[in-house]
Amino acid sequence: MNKFKVGDKVRVRSGKDRGREGTIEAISSGRALIQGINIYKKHVKKSVSRDNKGGIFDIPRPVLLSKLAVLDPKTGKPTRVGFRIEGDRKVRISKRSGVILDKLK
Repeated sequence: MNKFKVGDKVRVRSGKDRGREGTIEAISSGRALIQGINIYKKHVKKSVSRDNKGGIFDIPRPVLLSKLAVLDPKTGKPTRVGFRIEGDRKVRISKRSGVILDKLK
């Protein structure tokens, strides 16, 4: 079970976007794509064959999971993630407040 899931609210702990908060949109191979975080400008040359107008575009790039901290839903502060067995399911919990991070069905 992963400590991060799509839809989690996170805060960036280091790098150029340190302190900014966002929501995880996608996770793959130790990296997460976060809405509005780690935006880079890509210069694209005009192309006739591809109907490409060219220009400078904002491209979101993934952030390493080690640079992220999940926000505690109760306090809104960064927290570590732990695991606990609830009934017959393993759920993620906030180490700061003990609140369950996963939604039980």
